[in-house]
Amino acid sequence: MKSRKSNLKRETKETSVTVNLNLDGTGKTSINTGISFLDHLITSFGKHSMMDISVKAKSKDGIEHHLIEDTAITIGSAVDKALGTRTGITRFSYASVPMDESLAEVSIDLVKRPFNKISLSMKRSKIEGMSKEDIEHFFQSLTQNLNCCIHVTVKYGENDHHKIEAAIKSIAVGLRNASSKDSKQKGIPSTKGAM
Repeated sequence: MKSRKSNLKRETKETSVTVNLNLDGTGKTSINTGISFLDHLITSFGKHSMMDISVKAKSKDGIEHHLIEDTAITIGSAVDKALGTRTGITRFSYASVPMDESLAEVSIDLVKRPFNKISLSMKRSKIEGMSKEDIEHFFQSLTQNLNCCIHVTVKYGENDHHKIEAAIKSIAVGLRNASSKDSKQKGIPSTKGAM
């Protein structure tokens, strides 16, 4: 399997986002978006997917929604790029991740057809300063730009912080397993011969 690394920069009138990642890393992260909870989520994503990821994101217009969205788009696109043709990968995976009283599950197919179904079951309008709708949009933008089919469900929980952290960790673990090398798999893991 070739080196699975990517470097992407997304520059708009609203934001500037740079992402460098290595899918086959050790979980080293360096995240700076200026939004503490977003940094925390991306750090967890890198650590538990075992990818090395560096993110530098800066707002130009002072609107958090734009920064959160563009950061998610760039990370998802960088992972998609690093996956390349997806030759020799496991392709399918699932993960169930608890965090205290909360439980989140993910099912993932790294086919190149974007579909996401996300249920985070949040109750509060804000979590650690981030709005509920911005958190939901972060997950939607990230998963859409991963260019895969992914279902994320928070099964239950009381603490919204725990629910969201369990959800991002479940995506990370599912992605780590689905993108891993399958020694039995020769070529593209599809009966079509293409993803």
